Amino acid sequence: MPNTDLPIMIVDDAKFSGAVIGRTLKAASFKDIRTASSAHQALTMLESRPVNVLIADWLMPEMDGLGLTERVRQLDEATNHFTYIMLLTAKEGDEALRQAFDQGVDDFINKSVMNQQLLPRIYAADRLSSLHNRLLRENQLLVESNQRFKKHSLVDPLTGLGNGHLALERLTATLGQARSRHGAACLLVIHIDNYQAMMREHGRNIMREIIVGIARRLRQLVRPLDAVTRIGNERFAIITYQDDIMQANALTYRRLFDALNVKALKTSKGFVNIKATLCMSAANEDTGFPSSDTMLSVTQQHLAKARESGRLLVVRWR
Repeated sequence: MPNTDLPIMIVDDAKFSGAVIGRTLKAASFKDIRTASSAHQALTMLESRPVNVLIADWLMPEMDGLGLTERVRQLDEATNHFTYIMLLTAKEGDEALRQAFDQGVDDFINKSVMNQQLLPRIYAADRLSSLHNRLLRENQLLVESNQRFKKHSLVDPLTGLGNGHLALERLTATLGQARSRHGAACLLVIHIDNYQAMMREHGRNIMREIIVGIARRLRQLVRPLDAVTRIGNERFAIITYQDDIMQANALTYRRLFDALNVKALKTSKGFVNIKATLCMSAANEDTGFPSSDTMLSVTQQHLAKARESGRLLVVRWR
């Protein structure tokens, strides 16, 4: 499914191509679309708020698409961000392709086939930019963590995920975000029920592979801004924000339940089946906002009930 919240900017001095692109993207349910009429205006807007995908005309007055690409790369470097840059052009041939890629362009579309190729390439740009920016954020997290004393570390050394300290920090921030934006803060706690049994059967080294595999699978399933953390040897937590608390339901997060309980993990000794219990709590201004410590503690207390039910349990805060 496309990420309809993907931030996109269209830069087009002639406005015609920009209008066509804008209509196509809106028809595909993309919501965060901004338009600039020049490269200079685009840079000003990007300094205020970056985007993940930039679509620009190659030929523009004052500063063309290649010049804009160079400036955007400088801005990305200063802000630890990655912008996927796609140029529109009527040029053809290997030389045009080489020139664009040498200048840091990620992709370009010939205007003659724009209607057929735009959306598939936007979907690919979304995947690549989200992955790149997630890696940048995680790397920055590692750098910042290494600057602190070990007892204050925010990173789980095995998986590279945030640890329990980071989980509470992110949950506190998400509760604050939900309060200010009238949305909902959601906390999903995952317990690996057969952790000890797998440890006895497979040993420590294979168990490390399993935990790392679970971490990777969870990161692939969540949205870019969701926080995946490991809060214990056999326990993970995911912190998310939703515009509406009704989106915090078992159906929305069913893919996580199935990914852990249905799909086996491959290890160096073969495939291993996991048994996991999932419990989620959600809070908004109608239910009231607990402290992050309380929300985490109460959610974990409901894991036993979730295990008995054999399904993802959702708890609305009271």
